[in-house]
Amino acid sequence: MQNQRIILFDAQCKLCSAWCNFVIAHDPSIKFKLCSVQSPAGQALLAQFGFSTTDFTSMVYIEGQKPYTRSQAVFRIFSQLGYPWKLLSVFKLLPRKVTDWFYNKVAKNRYTLFGKYQYCRIPHQKDKDHYL
Repeated sequence: MQNQRIILFDAQCKLCSAWCNFVIAHDPSIKFKLCSVQSPAGQALLAQFGFSTTDFTSMVYIEGQKPYTRSQAVFRIFSQLGYPWKLLSVFKLLPRKVTDWFYNKVAKNRYTLFGKYQYCRIPHQKDKDHYL
């Protein structure tokens, strides 16, 4: 796992699943591995890095052995995607307090705004290489 880039996401969240679809579509070389926080592997990674295994308030991005959360995670992922998406990482120049505030507002209301799946989404067979 030392050189892997893992995105831990809430598989019941429709916004989070849309984010994963976006990453898959713009990561043809499969730099990133996706892992549901509800899965055994996701639960183990959350526990390993000291995150809650029941309250999913932020996506967690793990690069090597370092976890990133909230807007910092989003900007790190965008910076590694191809053009033009990597340009969005310029927003990391804004104060983290501001970008995390916005992230937290969306995250807190994501089920209301975007909906929730009753069950975790099963990935398409063609996308299996993107998952941990």
